[in-house]
Amino acid sequence: MKKTALFLLLSACLASCTKSNGNQYEVKMDRFTFEKVNEVIREKVMTSGEVEHGNLVSSVSSAFLNTPYKGNTLVGSADTNEILVADFNGVDCFTLIDYVEALTRAKDYKSFINKLVETRYAQGNVAYFSRKHFFTDWSAVAPYNATDVTRKISSDYVSVQKNLNAKADGGEYIPNLGIIPREINYIPGHAIDAAVLAKLKSGDYIGVHSKLPGLDVSHTGIIIKTAGKVWFRNASSLASNMKVVDSPFVEYMTSKPGFIVLRAD
Repeated sequence: MKKTALFLLLSACLASCTKSNGNQYEVKMDRFTFEKVNEVIREKVMTSGEVEHGNLVSSVSSAFLNTPYKGNTLVGSADTNEILVADFNGVDCFTLIDYVEALTRAKDYKSFINKLVETRYAQGNVAYFSRKHFFTDWSAVAPYNATDVTRKISSDYVSVQKNLNAKADGGEYIPNLGIIPREINYIPGHAIDAAVLAKLKSGDYIGVHSKLPGLDVSHTGIIIKTAGKVWFRNASSLASNMKVVDSPFVEYMTSKPGFIVLRAD
């Protein structure tokens, strides 16, 4: 069967037949993304053997280097039906890590769709209010994507209590989602030293701590360790980048309030 025919057949089936908790949902994916999913699984996941998960995250995420930055690609709101979007033509900092983690768990195209649902949504329920809207949802909301290892990385970590989604003026970033009390642990940027760098692993997911009320992070990315250097792989919205790049981790992070470290096994 030709690739185009196969893509159309699978797309039609997934769009009309895929269900989450008994509820039907639509999948949005173009041919480029479909082919890229299969390529990454075939060339990076299925050939990886018994490598540590973090090394697989590093390898899979390399397939996104130079992918254009593109925000607001997800479809759904309080007033619009949620659609499961997979779009590799452009990513933001959060969809990048969504796609990478889902791909590392996939064995084929259909399992990628299932893993993307588990990665992006609480209880695997494809709905706007079930999205894991906050980075720390990855370690706090089932199904869990990763473990928060921040406190194991540095004894200089700081703990703060936050009411996620609560704006300083009393409103909500995501109206009608509600307020989520959560303890946030982060390592101040100025506390990075050789010991901290040694404890970080390739494939660790990093959230740049936000000082704003109601937010846990302002940006996300992935630790990459190679040739004795530590990099921060991220979908950068900086005008000089506007694509997925590797930034020197220490240089990037020392000027930031701090960072959270989540590790997937």
